Amino acid sequence: MKTSSSPIEIERLFTSQTVLCDGAMGTMLYSCGVFINRCYDELNVTQPDLVRSVHQQYLQAGAEVIETNTFGANVFRLAHYGLSDKVHAFNLAGAKIARQCVDAIHEKQGTKAWVAGAIGSLGVKLAPEGEVTADEARAAFAEQIKALAEGGVDLLIAETMMSVAEAEQAILAAREVAPQLKIVVLMTAGEDDNCLDGTSPEDAARRLTAAGADAIGCNCSTGPITVLEVIQRMRPVTNLPLVAMPNAGMPRQVEGRHIYMTSPEYMARNARKLVSAGAAWVGGCCGTTPAHIRAIRSELRAMTAQAVGEASVGSSAVAGVARSEEVSVEPPALEERSLIGRKIARGEFVTMVEIVPPRGFDPSKELAGAALLARAGVDAINVPDSPRASARMSAASLCLQIQQKVGIETILHYTCRDRNILGIQGDLLGAASSGLKNILCLTGDPPKMGNYPDATAVFDVDAIGLVRIVQGLNHGLDIGRGPIGGSTGFTIAAAANPGVPDIDHEVRRFAAKVEAGAEYCITQPVFDLRLLETFLRRIEGFRIPVIAGIWPLTSLRNAEFMKNDLKVAMPDEIMERMATAKNKEAGLAEGLAIAREMLAAVRDEVQGTQVSAPFGKFGAAVEVLGLAVSQSAEVA
Repeated sequence: MKTSSSPIEIERLFTSQTVLCDGAMGTMLYSCGVFINRCYDELNVTQPDLVRSVHQQYLQAGAEVIETNTFGANVFRLAHYGLSDKVHAFNLAGAKIARQCVDAIHEKQGTKAWVAGAIGSLGVKLAPEGEVTADEARAAFAEQIKALAEGGVDLLIAETMMSVAEAEQAILAAREVAPQLKIVVLMTAGEDDNCLDGTSPEDAARRLTAAGADAIGCNCSTGPITVLEVIQRMRPVTNLPLVAMPNAGMPRQVEGRHIYMTSPEYMARNARKLVSAGAAWVGGCCGTTPAHIRAIRSELRAMTAQAVGEASVGSSAVAGVARSEEVSVEPPALEERSLIGRKIARGEFVTMVEIVPPRGFDPSKELAGAALLARAGVDAINVPDSPRASARMSAASLCLQIQQKVGIETILHYTCRDRNILGIQGDLLGAASSGLKNILCLTGDPPKMGNYPDATAVFDVDAIGLVRIVQGLNHGLDIGRGPIGGSTGFTIAAAANPGVPDIDHEVRRFAAKVEAGAEYCITQPVFDLRLLETFLRRIEGFRIPVIAGIWPLTSLRNAEFMKNDLKVAMPDEIMERMATAKNKEAGLAEGLAIAREMLAAVRDEVQGTQVSAPFGKFGAAVEVLGLAVSQSAEVA
């Protein structure tokens, strides 16, 4: 069987944009009840539909390269099962199954993907440490590769190589029996970041490059952090594409089963780091599933959009507008765009209160709260976009109703979680047309955090890419840099979190948001003044007006939730103060006192405050701000 990919297509695969590979095959088969003492390669013949279903799940998750179920289909490993005479049969069947899956999705959806023939380590040591000679090793690899090529693979991946000498024999075998196929070679590393034969990542990269590999890298190992270190050390010493496919951490035994605990979101965040470190291909190894690959896909798409902000994903091919039509306009001055824009531009102190949309379709309580806040003199209402990935009324709908029925300005929180770049543009153009002029650009909480954890996230862009898109619309240009007929005139806000453990990363992202076009920022709730002061010092030189978040705690339980579930930095003294409250009323009073103290302490350091109204306690927000209102009673 021939491959369905031309040499030109394969060459592009090794020279173009980031490539997403699949995840673990064994983990998926194990989850289906196939015990670990079975020969998984045999399933290509005995249970082909099971293997096929795994491939299909990875393709649906967005994998561009899937590996055949042939990791252990060499003569040495199959000998443990008395199946050493089945090398050709298992590899041929594995290749054909994967080929059929890739061809089927291409025919049905137009999606292009490639089949990589998986070649695992032999499971034996080569001489002089072991008894297997280099010639015997090369012959074993050649037998497997010949069958994979016959089955129609597009390329080869020799993975989890225990020694560089073994990897070199795999390369030689590929050149002898299938010179038309490119070969990717992946070492595995220990906790010291060296290959298992003691070779450093630098020396391994040099030797594999000299041996003729087409791409090299690291897979398996002890998880993403080890693989990241290996990639960082390989990058300076080779010009070959680098490939990273880490385990989902180390497995734990739960009720007799090996379970990998690393979440898809964690793997996705590390995929971003791997690409930033120089990896051209990313995927997963043991413990990873289609959910991990889907999350990585979203992260990679966000990176692609963020890198240019305007056109790398919003190119003429997507937006249908040629770059030659680009006609930028100057947006109105900040003070001319909205009340909030005017106060920020003039250096006046801004007051905002957050109102969360209802879970149903009746916003009467929220509208009554907005009316109370308007009478009190609050400048604007902040409306979150399905916070904590919960299902609520759309933020844009509530913003419109507040502005039309109450007459107070709103700030629309807009996340990247639920919309692709076309939906984002449509929403923003609609918001501008409807009179919503203040946008807070957010990445958004992943669905896993909410009440629909199986919902699909999009994340075509993150908050930085979203800021760039809004900035482009302000200059009269859509995401393809085509004209939209004028400026949308948004004020552009970004979020900041002074309390995160990795403050260096937060500062870098903040700087990127400012560079992208953010005009002011709103922080997460502040309870530790020292962290806010540190953050403000770190952003000197690229500081924009900062609006400090203030949250009136309602109880010790509320404080514990903020600290443990929302990961808000909460000093021990705050927890101790809330613990002294003996009843509900005392808890509310102490929470209000703490909030007022926070506001007084930060007032001279920032240009405004956003006060939350937890559990719809709008009157509490008024009290924190020290405002007077004719009807200061709580809105039920």
